[in-house]
Amino acid sequence: MIPEFLQNHSTGWLSIGLVLCIAEMIVPGVFLLWLGIAALLTGLVVFLAPIPLAAQLVVFAVLAVASVYIGRRWSASAEIPSADPLLNDRLARLVGEPVVVEDPIVGGRGRVRVGDSVWPATGADAPAGTRLTVTGATGGVLQVAP
Repeated sequence: MIPEFLQNHSTGWLSIGLVLCIAEMIVPGVFLLWLGIAALLTGLVVFLAPIPLAAQLVVFAVLAVASVYIGRRWSASAEIPSADPLLNDRLARLVGEPVVVEDPIVGGRGRVRVGDSVWPATGADAPAGTRLTVTGATGGVLQVAP
């Protein structure tokens, strides 16, 4: 049985909306927020025009779909520019870095030392110890040039 406070009163919808919005703050995921907003708006509609429970559920369903749709569009368009766009792209961060040939590059393939690690590399033939620069990277293989 549905509790009395949910049947024809906006109090139930407002309570549910507040609980969902608070839950979003505790466990952020930007999903409960939109359902909380839909519940709050449903509570406002029920407060202004008391309607039966079935109609309340339909209003909530429509508002939930609309708020999730609007929320997803808004969050997709509100990207925050990064101060370091290559932060999680280690290979792209290496472009322009100086390297030393570890294993000679013969036939276009060899290995180069970048800091304290050794990476596979492609480029013009070069003997061990040659200093080169990273010009690009593909699939975990550095492209090097003088």
